[in-house]
Amino acid sequence: MTMDPPSVAPTPSHPAPRIRRITTADLDWAIREGWSDMKEKRGDLLFLGFIYPAICLFAVALATNESLLPLLFPAVAGLSIAGPAAAAGFYELARRREEGLESTWSHFLDPLKGRSRTPLAMLTLGLAILFIGWLVAAYAIYAATFGAEGQMRAADLFGRLFTTEAGWTMIVVGNLVGLGFAIVTLVFSFVSFPMVVDKPVDAGTAIRTSLAAARANPGATMGWGLRVAALLVLGMISFAVGLAVVLPLLGYATWHLYTRIVER
Repeated sequence: MTMDPPSVAPTPSHPAPRIRRITTADLDWAIREGWSDMKEKRGDLLFLGFIYPAICLFAVALATNESLLPLLFPAVAGLSIAGPAAAAGFYELARRREEGLESTWSHFLDPLKGRSRTPLAMLTLGLAILFIGWLVAAYAIYAATFGAEGQMRAADLFGRLFTTEAGWTMIVVGNLVGLGFAIVTLVFSFVSFPMVVDKPVDAGTAIRTSLAAARANPGATMGWGLRVAALLVLGMISFAVGLAVVLPLLGYATWHLYTRIVER
Protein backbone atom coordinates (compact mmCIF):
# COMPACT_ATOMS: atom_id res chain seq x y z
CA MET A 1 0.00 0.00 0.00
CA THR A 2 1.46 3.35 -1.01
CA MET A 3 1.01 6.55 0.91
CA ASP A 4 0.56 10.00 -0.54
CA PRO A 5 3.33 12.46 0.33
CA PRO A 6 2.51 14.85 3.17
CA SER A 7 1.17 18.26 2.29
CA VAL A 8 0.80 21.59 3.99
CA ALA A 9 -2.54 22.35 5.59
CA PRO A 10 -4.59 24.41 3.13
CA THR A 11 -5.45 28.04 3.71
CA PRO A 12 -8.48 29.87 2.30
CA SER A 13 -6.38 31.79 -0.22
CA HIS A 14 -3.76 29.22 -1.29
CA PRO A 15 -4.07 25.50 -2.06
CA ALA A 16 -1.73 23.20 -0.16
CA PRO A 17 1.36 22.34 -2.22
CA ARG A 18 2.27 18.66 -2.28
CA ILE A 19 5.69 17.68 -0.99
CA ARG A 20 7.80 15.05 -2.70
CA ARG A 21 10.24 12.75 -0.95
CA ILE A 22 13.78 13.22 -2.21
CA THR A 23 17.08 11.37 -1.89
CA THR A 24 20.78 12.12 -1.84
CA ALA A 25 20.76 11.86 -5.63
CA ASP A 26 18.42 14.86 -5.77
CA LEU A 27 20.80 16.90 -3.60
CA ASP A 28 23.71 16.13 -5.92
CA TRP A 29 21.54 16.93 -8.94
CA ALA A 30 20.64 20.33 -7.44
CA ILE A 31 24.33 21.16 -6.94
CA ARG A 32 25.12 20.19 -10.53
CA GLU A 33 22.26 22.27 -11.90
CA GLY A 34 23.34 25.18 -9.72
CA TRP A 35 26.83 24.94 -11.15
CA SER A 36 25.37 24.93 -14.66
CA ASP A 37 23.48 28.14 -13.88
CA MET A 38 26.60 29.57 -12.29
CA LYS A 39 28.65 29.03 -15.44
CA GLU A 40 25.89 30.52 -17.57
CA LYS A 41 25.23 33.62 -15.47
CA ARG A 42 28.59 34.34 -13.82
CA GLY A 43 26.99 35.13 -10.49
CA ASP A 44 30.40 35.36 -8.85
CA LEU A 45 30.97 38.77 -10.46
CA LEU A 46 28.06 40.32 -8.58
CA PHE A 47 29.02 38.90 -5.20
CA LEU A 48 32.69 39.67 -5.68
CA GLY A 49 31.69 43.32 -6.08
CA PHE A 50 29.36 43.57 -3.09
CA ILE A 51 29.38 40.72 -0.58
CA TYR A 52 33.11 40.09 -0.26
CA PRO A 53 34.10 43.70 0.55
CA ALA A 54 31.17 43.95 2.97
CA ILE A 55 32.35 40.87 4.87
CA CYS A 56 35.92 42.14 5.01
CA LEU A 57 34.99 45.64 6.18
CA PHE A 58 32.59 44.28 8.76
CA ALA A 59 35.21 41.90 10.15
CA VAL A 60 37.87 44.62 10.27
CA ALA A 61 35.49 47.00 12.05
CA LEU A 62 34.81 44.40 14.71
CA ALA A 63 38.46 43.47 15.08
CA THR A 64 39.47 47.09 15.72
CA ASN A 65 36.77 47.58 18.36
CA GLU A 66 37.82 45.52 21.36
CA SER A 67 34.45 45.90 23.06
CA LEU A 68 32.88 44.04 20.11
CA LEU A 69 35.74 41.57 19.64
CA PRO A 70 33.83 38.62 21.17
CA LEU A 71 31.26 38.99 18.37
CA LEU A 72 33.82 38.80 15.55
CA PHE A 73 33.57 35.06 14.88
CA PRO A 74 29.82 34.79 15.63
CA ALA A 75 29.09 37.69 13.28
CA VAL A 76 31.14 36.29 10.40
CA ALA A 77 29.82 32.75 10.97
CA GLY A 78 26.26 34.04 11.26
CA LEU A 79 26.37 35.86 7.94
CA SER A 80 25.19 32.61 6.36
CA ILE A 81 21.83 33.24 8.04
CA ALA A 82 21.29 36.11 5.59
CA GLY A 83 22.13 33.93 2.59
CA PRO A 84 18.58 32.88 1.60
CA ALA A 85 17.42 36.50 1.49
CA ALA A 86 20.47 37.67 -0.48
CA ALA A 87 19.93 34.84 -2.98
CA ALA A 88 16.41 35.88 -4.01
CA GLY A 89 17.73 37.33 -7.25
CA PHE A 90 19.45 34.07 -8.11
CA TYR A 91 16.20 32.17 -7.56
CA GLU A 92 14.56 34.50 -10.07
CA LEU A 93 17.34 34.08 -12.65
CA ALA A 94 17.23 30.29 -12.29
CA ARG A 95 13.43 30.31 -12.62
CA ARG A 96 13.55 32.40 -15.79
CA ARG A 97 16.30 30.30 -17.33
CA GLU A 98 14.32 27.12 -16.51
CA GLU A 99 11.26 28.51 -18.30
CA GLY A 100 13.23 29.70 -21.31
CA LEU A 101 12.66 33.39 -20.50
CA GLU A 102 15.15 36.21 -20.89
CA SER A 103 17.29 36.16 -17.75
CA THR A 104 19.78 38.99 -17.79
CA TRP A 105 21.12 40.83 -14.74
CA SER A 106 18.35 43.37 -15.20
CA HIS A 107 16.02 40.74 -13.72
CA PHE A 108 18.09 40.16 -10.59
CA LEU A 109 16.05 42.61 -8.50
CA ASP A 110 12.67 41.61 -9.94
CA PRO A 111 11.60 39.81 -6.73
CA LEU A 112 11.87 43.13 -4.88
CA LYS A 113 9.61 44.93 -7.34
CA GLY A 114 6.65 42.62 -7.82
CA ARG A 115 4.32 40.39 -5.81
CA SER A 116 7.25 38.74 -3.99
CA ARG A 117 8.27 41.96 -2.26
CA THR A 118 6.04 41.72 0.85
CA PRO A 119 6.53 38.00 1.63
CA LEU A 120 10.27 38.38 1.00
CA ALA A 121 10.36 41.26 3.47
CA MET A 122 8.54 39.20 6.10
CA LEU A 123 10.83 36.20 5.62
CA THR A 124 13.91 38.45 5.73
CA LEU A 125 12.65 39.93 8.99
CA GLY A 126 12.49 36.40 10.37
CA LEU A 127 16.11 35.81 9.38
CA ALA A 128 17.13 39.13 10.95
CA ILE A 129 15.53 38.05 14.23
CA LEU A 130 17.42 34.76 14.08
CA PHE A 131 20.70 36.59 13.40
CA ILE A 132 20.20 38.96 16.33
CA GLY A 133 19.22 36.04 18.53
CA TRP A 134 22.44 34.24 17.57
CA LEU A 135 24.58 37.28 18.40
CA VAL A 136 22.84 37.69 21.77
CA ALA A 137 23.35 34.00 22.55
CA ALA A 138 27.01 34.13 21.48
CA TYR A 139 27.71 37.15 23.68
CA ALA A 140 25.93 35.48 26.61
CA ILE A 141 28.17 32.42 26.21
CA TYR A 142 31.24 34.68 26.16
CA ALA A 143 30.04 36.52 29.26
CA ALA A 144 29.44 33.24 31.10
CA THR A 145 32.91 31.92 30.31
CA PHE A 146 35.25 34.92 30.04
CA GLY A 147 33.07 37.76 31.28
CA ALA A 148 34.44 37.73 34.85
CA GLU A 149 37.94 38.41 33.52
CA GLY A 150 36.93 41.79 32.11
CA GLN A 151 37.60 43.13 28.64
CA MET A 152 40.47 41.41 26.86
CA ARG A 153 42.58 42.31 23.87
CA ALA A 154 42.61 40.19 20.74
CA ALA A 155 45.92 38.54 21.65
CA ASP A 156 44.60 37.58 25.08
CA LEU A 157 41.25 36.29 23.86
CA PHE A 158 42.53 34.14 21.02
CA GLY A 159 45.43 32.92 23.12
CA ARG A 160 43.13 31.69 25.89
CA LEU A 161 40.56 30.03 23.63
CA PHE A 162 42.65 26.90 23.18
CA THR A 163 44.68 26.91 26.39
CA THR A 164 42.04 27.27 29.13
CA GLU A 165 39.02 25.34 30.31
CA ALA A 166 36.86 28.45 29.85
CA GLY A 167 38.04 28.72 26.25
CA TRP A 168 37.16 25.13 25.41
CA THR A 169 33.82 25.50 27.15
CA MET A 170 33.05 28.53 25.01
CA ILE A 171 34.08 26.69 21.84
CA VAL A 172 31.98 23.58 22.56
CA VAL A 173 28.88 25.38 23.86
CA GLY A 174 29.10 28.06 21.17
CA ASN A 175 29.28 25.52 18.38
CA LEU A 176 26.37 23.50 19.76
CA VAL A 177 24.20 26.61 20.09
CA GLY A 178 25.31 27.75 16.63
CA LEU A 179 24.34 24.36 15.22
CA GLY A 180 20.86 24.82 16.68
CA PHE A 181 20.48 28.23 15.01
CA ALA A 182 21.79 26.79 11.73
CA ILE A 183 19.21 23.98 11.76
CA VAL A 184 16.36 26.39 12.52
CA THR A 185 17.52 28.69 9.71
CA LEU A 186 17.76 25.79 7.25
CA VAL A 187 14.31 24.40 8.02
CA PHE A 188 12.76 27.88 8.00
CA SER A 189 14.27 29.06 4.72
CA PHE A 190 15.38 26.37 2.27
CA VAL A 191 11.95 26.10 0.64
CA SER A 192 10.18 29.28 1.80
CA PHE A 193 12.40 31.82 0.02
CA PRO A 194 12.40 30.23 -3.46
CA MET A 195 8.67 29.52 -3.06
CA VAL A 196 7.67 33.18 -2.61
CA VAL A 197 9.75 34.03 -5.70
CA ASP A 198 8.02 31.27 -7.65
CA LYS A 199 4.39 31.50 -6.46
CA PRO A 200 1.93 34.21 -5.33
CA VAL A 201 1.89 32.95 -1.73
CA ASP A 202 2.18 34.69 1.62
CA ALA A 203 5.10 34.21 4.00
CA GLY A 204 3.07 31.99 6.35
CA THR A 205 2.20 29.51 3.59
CA ALA A 206 5.84 29.43 2.45
CA ILE A 207 7.11 28.77 5.99
CA ARG A 208 4.59 25.97 6.55
CA THR A 209 5.65 24.41 3.26
CA SER A 210 9.31 24.59 4.26
CA LEU A 211 8.55 22.92 7.60
CA ALA A 212 6.51 20.22 5.84
CA ALA A 213 9.36 19.59 3.40
CA ALA A 214 11.80 19.13 6.27
CA ARG A 215 9.42 16.77 8.11
CA ALA A 216 8.93 14.69 4.97
CA ASN A 217 12.66 14.58 4.19
CA PRO A 218 14.62 14.77 7.46
CA GLY A 219 17.65 12.89 6.17
CA ALA A 220 17.84 14.80 2.90
CA THR A 221 17.33 18.11 4.73
CA MET A 222 20.25 17.42 7.05
CA GLY A 223 22.29 16.23 4.08
CA TRP A 224 21.59 19.51 2.33
CA GLY A 225 22.59 21.43 5.46
CA LEU A 226 25.91 19.56 5.58
CA ARG A 227 26.58 20.36 1.94
CA VAL A 228 25.79 24.04 2.52
CA ALA A 229 28.06 24.13 5.58
CA ALA A 230 30.93 22.42 3.74
CA LEU A 231 30.68 24.82 0.79
CA LEU A 232 30.56 27.84 3.10
CA VAL A 233 33.69 26.65 4.92
CA LEU A 234 35.43 26.29 1.56
CA GLY A 235 34.19 29.75 0.65
CA MET A 236 35.75 31.27 3.76
CA ILE A 237 39.21 30.03 2.77
CA SER A 238 41.49 32.86 1.62
CA PHE A 239 39.64 35.46 3.69
CA ALA A 240 36.22 34.81 2.16
CA VAL A 241 37.24 35.22 -1.49
CA GLY A 242 35.66 31.84 -2.21
CA LEU A 243 32.26 33.15 -1.14
CA ALA A 244 32.20 35.04 -4.42
CA VAL A 245 31.63 31.67 -6.06
CA VAL A 246 29.93 29.69 -3.30
CA LEU A 247 27.07 32.07 -2.51
CA PRO A 248 25.70 32.30 -6.08
CA LEU A 249 26.19 28.54 -6.51
CA LEU A 250 24.13 27.85 -3.38
CA GLY A 251 21.47 30.29 -4.51
CA TYR A 252 21.01 28.58 -7.84
CA ALA A 253 21.24 25.09 -6.33
CA THR A 254 18.64 25.89 -3.67
CA TRP A 255 16.20 26.87 -6.40
CA HIS A 256 16.64 23.53 -8.13
CA LEU A 257 16.28 21.66 -4.84
CA TYR A 258 13.00 23.50 -4.26
CA THR A 259 11.70 22.37 -7.67
CA ARG A 260 12.40 18.76 -6.72
CA ILE A 261 10.69 18.98 -3.31
CA VAL A 262 7.55 21.03 -4.07
CA GLU A 263 5.07 20.08 -6.78
CA ARG A 264 4.51 23.25 -8.80
